[in-house]
Amino acid sequence: MNTVNDFLKQAGVYYLATAEGDQPRVRPFGTVNIFEGKLYIQTGKKKDVAKQIEANPKVEISAFKDGKWIRVAGELVEDDRIEAQKSMLDAYPELAGMYQPGDGNTVVYYFRNAVATISSFTEAPVVIKF
Repeated sequence: MNTVNDFLKQAGVYYLATAEGDQPRVRPFGTVNIFEGKLYIQTGKKKDVAKQIEANPKVEISAFKDGKWIRVAGELVEDDRIEAQKSMLDAYPELAGMYQPGDGNTVVYYFRNAVATISSFTEAPVVIKF
């Protein structure tokens, strides 16, 4: 899981895919954090993406860096604890103007049953389950 976290942080931007009914939705994200041994992402509860995750927690994320790409498939589980929100926002202080722990809008999710695959054109894929 640390390898996945490091890859996503170094890429800077990853793309989160959700479903809205039968329509895929993809958007850029940048927050990723390990808290209590789980990989977390963050968004705003008022956003469509949060509503899509609530309706269908199965997601995929993808990022590219240095000739390699990663795909992470799994289910997102909301963690409504202030400690989880604080850990994420401490890792991203630039979000303080938009989000605060316990503000009713900040939402953090951790991955469950996740499978990450790191691929390139020159090396065998690396599969990481967490």
